[in-house]
Amino acid sequence: MSRTFGQIPGVPPGTVFPSRKALSSANIHRPHQAGISGGTDGADSIVLSGGYVDDEDLGTEIIYTGQGGNDPNTKRQVADQELTRGNRGLYVSMNEGYPVRVTRGPHASSDFQCVDGYRYDGLYQVVDAWTDTGVDGFVIWRFRLVAILDDVSEEVTAKEQRTSPDVGRDGTPQRSQTTTQRIVRDPEVARAVKERHGHRCQVCDVRLETPVGPYAEAAHIRPLGKPHNGPDVSSNVICLCPNHHVLFDRGAIWVDQTGHVQP
Repeated sequence: MSRTFGQIPGVPPGTVFPSRKALSSANIHRPHQAGISGGTDGADSIVLSGGYVDDEDLGTEIIYTGQGGNDPNTKRQVADQELTRGNRGLYVSMNEGYPVRVTRGPHASSDFQCVDGYRYDGLYQVVDAWTDTGVDGFVIWRFRLVAILDDVSEEVTAKEQRTSPDVGRDGTPQRSQTTTQRIVRDPEVARAVKERHGHRCQVCDVRLETPVGPYAEAAHIRPLGKPHNGPDVSSNVICLCPNHHVLFDRGAIWVDQTGHVQP
């Protein structure tokens, strides 16, 4: 069965399922046990239910612990994690910009848990990945996910507003409530353009290699959203390295009417 990235039609954020089996049947999160639905083609969904002691659930931001090396009975790490299986999938989703569906189950240490069943809370973006030493002394993979707020459940945003702390008087950095909006791009369009060009920048021909394969960025020639309203189609997308993507977004280089990058 092919992997589906993004929202599942007919299942809005906030929908509660009585069991993991029901969650799987709705195609929100297909594995009945694993917390990550992912592999070499990316990760399309995760579940937070207290399986790893290093998880940090902050509502619209999640510091998620990868899979592996965990004792299912004690929930403690007993071995190092590797960049395989679902961990590799989340890394690929970060590289490719694939949205990840997030579901919360019973999780006593989280203010955002779903006590009765499993609540689908919407789409998040993987924005960072790194290795760390967990509280049990073993190497873990950690992934930072940030909510795409147009597609997150009201339960999460309402609870976050009640639980976010004020700025500390001692100058300690505290979290503050912010609102952002993102247009969810079709991941297949970006993937097809990058594969067509071998993940090489169309300006400098650089191909970057990461632990899970090549990395490149897809840039829209005519931007999406107002006021440009560019289409999310392959003819409106070019393959760039991060450096030239920044220059492109800042207007230092551009695509002329003949389709060539200037200057």
